[in-house]
Amino acid sequence: MKPVAEESSEGNNEELFEHYNIIADKKQELLRIDKFLMDRIPNTSRNKLQAAAKGGNILVNGQAVKPNYKVHPEDEISIVLPYPIREIELIPEDIPLDILYEDNDVVVLNKQANMVVHPGYGNYSGTMVNALVYHFQNLPQRKDFYGRPGLVHRLDKNTTGIMVIAKTEHALTHLAKQFFDRTTERVYNALVWGDFEEDEGTIEGNLARSLKNRKIMAVYPDGETGKHAVTHYKILERFGYVTLVECKLETGRTHQIRVHMQHIKHPLFNDPEYGGDRILKGTTFTKYKQFVNNCFAEIPRQALHARTLGFEHPVSGEFMRFESRLPIDMELTLEKWRNYAANSKLK
Repeated sequence: MKPVAEESSEGNNEELFEHYNIIADKKQELLRIDKFLMDRIPNTSRNKLQAAAKGGNILVNGQAVKPNYKVHPEDEISIVLPYPIREIELIPEDIPLDILYEDNDVVVLNKQANMVVHPGYGNYSGTMVNALVYHFQNLPQRKDFYGRPGLVHRLDKNTTGIMVIAKTEHALTHLAKQFFDRTTERVYNALVWGDFEEDEGTIEGNLARSLKNRKIMAVYPDGETGKHAVTHYKILERFGYVTLVECKLETGRTHQIRVHMQHIKHPLFNDPEYGGDRILKGTTFTKYKQFVNNCFAEIPRQALHARTLGFEHPVSGEFMRFESRLPIDMELTLEKWRNYAANSKLK
């Protein structure tokens, strides 16, 4: 957030505060600014954005624009309002962290389930960032909202697995560029509903906020809306009604694996946002329904784990790869399905 001095229509200086700053991609196609911002600003509507533009609160390259302005490649877009965004004090909290590796430049963590990565609306404490501020002093700050000290990527609240944290400004910049350039290695394990005809495949489809529910993402296959996203998957183990898959991310979008798998009609097991918390495959027998409900109770979250993370060390240049075993809730759920498949006609 930064204050911007503006001249009001009455001739008085009015202090405006920048709430968002977005730079369009080099290959950005011409697109109305209200539609462009819909995909990038959470919890808003097209009507609100149009009203903001009419009120002179949307600037492109420092100049106010109308709602029908077409965004061009590398345009710098600011949302400015006459009041500051809510400041969030990053309170250090003594929350245990599962550290797999640490040196002077980076920390590699194994994130647990039910942990929000950084503070935001409804989660101002108890986050990974609160723990990081307690355990590591003077972490480099991101320039975006909330500071996000040391963070170069995130995992969803109930997704487990490996994350890397930067401890210096150089490491933060170096790692952020690797994620942006897609040179990191990211492999996930997911338990999904249904069986597959093929042993491997690729899912492509632009991702943007759902028009029906702004808290989740949706696939826009026409390519005119959202950000390009590619997920490669391979079958690891088949249980008939559910399948264990390995997913490799070519891009790293919000909820990418969860929404891509839903898009091909294989939502993640017990994923409440994307419809996987219902019995989607199987029999109508009461015993089977009870079995699935027991599995849901075993893993009360989406069955997704960030198993592998590989990156180039920002100082030594060495390519480092870290592996994380499946968490106990996912292991126990898989064991239940193995036993079920072995004792039934499912193969």
